[in-house]
Parts: sequence; structure tokens; C-alpha cells
Amino acid sequence: MDCRVVVEAAVPVYDVETTDEAVRIAISKTGEMLNPDLNYVEIEMGSRTSPTGEELPPAFVAADEALVALELRMDVFNVERAEHARRIARKEIGQRLRKVPLKVLSVEEMDAEEMDAEEANDEGVDEEETGSSPTTDEDD
Repeated sequence: MDCRVVVEAAVPVYDVETTDEAVRIAISKTGEMLNPDLNYVEIEMGSRTSPTGEELPPAFVAADEALVALELRMDVFNVERAEHARRIARKEIGQRLRKVPLKVLSVEEMDAEEMDAEEANDEGVDEEETGSSPTTDEDD
């Protein structure tokens, strides 16, 4: 079974004035901590709600410091159960994001069609990013 795991992270950011600035810095900081080992983890702005259900910004800024809610999506392959996928994602992400609180929000089983579409997208991106062509320069 293959699963997509979504983990919420509370990333602290310092010397910021606005929530937009805090989110940008938090995403950049998280990306640096995850790369190059976990460059396949998708980082997105998280969502927060008040106890009454009111939508809140993803960052709380006070005294030029912020706590930013981010959602990290990771695909985990060949697991026996959803709980196994949950533990793998928490461990892999947690090892790189030391002292960042994590909470698993969801674990969804991926179907074959979804995986085929992602593989097709990944292959197209790889060729474009590397700019490599199937020809070699050895003949020249």
C-alpha cells in the first residue's frame, strides 16, 4: 500500500514584521532543513481556525517573532498499514526538523491512477529541469 501523509509543522521565525514575511521565511527555512535528503516533501502554507471556526492567518506574529503553521506532504510507499506510513513520515521529517513540533493531520491511501499521473508529471519535470538530452557528446 502507498500513502500520502500530511504533517503539520509549527515553525518559529525571528525578526519579522508581517505574516506574509513570516510565511515566506518559514517555507524557505523548512526547505533548507529538508533538502537535499527530503526534497520530495511538498511544503505549503497551513491553515488555522479559531475555536469558533473563524479562519485565521497561518502565522502568529508578536514582538517581531512568529510561529507559522505549515503543511508538509510526503508520499510513503510499500507500507503495511496507515499507522506504519504515519510513523515513517514523522520520523523522516522529524529527524530534519529538530525542535519543530509536528502533528500528523491525515494519511490517505493512494490509488494506482493517482500514482501514474504523478509519475508522468515527475518525469516531465525532471527532463525540463536538467535540460539533458538523450544524445551524448562522446561521438564528437
